[in-house]
Amino acid sequence: MKQLIEEQRKFYNANNTKSVEFRIKQLKKFMQLLKENESLLEQAIYSDFKKSAFDNYTNELALLYCDIVEAINHVKKWSKRKKAKTNLVNFPAKSYIIPEPLGVSLIIGAWNYPYQLSLAPVVAAIAAGNTVILKPSELPVNTSKVMAQIINDNFEPEFFRVVEGGIPETTELLEQKFDKIFFTGSVPVGKIVYQAAANHLTPVTLELGGKSPVIITEGCNLTISVKRLIWAKYLNAGQTCIAPDYVLVHHSLKEEFLKLAKHEIEKEQFSVENDNYVQIINTKKVTRLANMLDSEKVYFGGKYDVVTRLFEPTIMHNVSFDDKVMQEEIFGPILPVITYNSIEEAIARIKTRQKPLACYIFTADRKLRDKILNEISFGGGAVNDALMHIANSNMAFGGVGESGIGGYHGETGFKAFTHYKSILDKPTWFELNLKYFPHTKTKLKWIKVLMSRK
Repeated sequence: MKQLIEEQRKFYNANNTKSVEFRIKQLKKFMQLLKENESLLEQAIYSDFKKSAFDNYTNELALLYCDIVEAINHVKKWSKRKKAKTNLVNFPAKSYIIPEPLGVSLIIGAWNYPYQLSLAPVVAAIAAGNTVILKPSELPVNTSKVMAQIINDNFEPEFFRVVEGGIPETTELLEQKFDKIFFTGSVPVGKIVYQAAANHLTPVTLELGGKSPVIITEGCNLTISVKRLIWAKYLNAGQTCIAPDYVLVHHSLKEEFLKLAKHEIEKEQFSVENDNYVQIINTKKVTRLANMLDSEKVYFGGKYDVVTRLFEPTIMHNVSFDDKVMQEEIFGPILPVITYNSIEEAIARIKTRQKPLACYIFTADRKLRDKILNEISFGGGAVNDALMHIANSNMAFGGVGESGIGGYHGETGFKAFTHYKSILDKPTWFELNLKYFPHTKTKLKWIKVLMSRK
């Protein structure tokens, strides 16, 4: 590990990654490799999850392709020196900001969307001019192998390398000095990464999770709201960091909501055979989900098979915040439904918990929408939709508080791997004598005037 990092640092210090032309060339190469190997990527992810080619493209590769194209099209602009206003006290001079790469970066990917969540940060890191060591999750073993094969066979290790392995390999990597660490995963592991980075004062982006709420209000278009919600919840069998975790529905809508939700699940016919559903990643996590169930509160579904790792789309009703299913992020196809009487009550309950990564509001009332948006802190979200905010790279994606630190996608991703170096550039043909000795009351007076003006 240490030798690999030293080789990357040597490559970076030789300024090989600094030119925009180099970055664009590598991004184009990366895009071509992904496209050429789509069939291999599909086979690997099907082996791990039973994820279909349709879902692999729409959930994983399409977002990556969009990120790469945007980076190629805009990296010249993002990398340009930017003018800054010079204040009066520094007259005459010009000021500017130079974006520069941070250096050698470590990216630790997540298992639930193994391509998208591992490789999207890579796109940002390359666009910003960094070298990259990628550590994919070891849980989906086949996707880890195919990423290592494609990348390690086609990129020089001193620029871009995949390191496979589990906890020992990750631990060894985290003991080394990096210039940037980007981690996607759980809160407990995020804390370990953050502590390891602190030993070297390494800047970190943490993309974590949390119990992302859905608020269903009176007067919303309930039919379309349920349709969008059910798709978002059971995509990837609920193994999505921004999946709707639980629903707060106004008490007057509860029965109709439940009937519509059940109907929508039946209509969608979620199954591996229909190419719109996947396995749970491993048997341990199937058991974990099963332990969250309360059979008396299962409204629909609830069946699972530990051997095949399939877990039915499940709805639980009459749920309270004290139930087991509400004690931690579900990260699976279980949807608890809780009723509320007033929006103030709903907001108050959400605010007693850690700040979530996402929040989804279904309403036709603008004042109600604005009240919720202004009073609840969360990473990002949507009004009258769910999940789809992640598909807009014009907006930063990231958490707040325990749901994450920092963000990425589009220019925000470029910034995550960039240092902005501020420069004051001053000529020598003129020099005020105010700051020099001897110090006088008159000089101090003028300094106060100049310092108070921009």
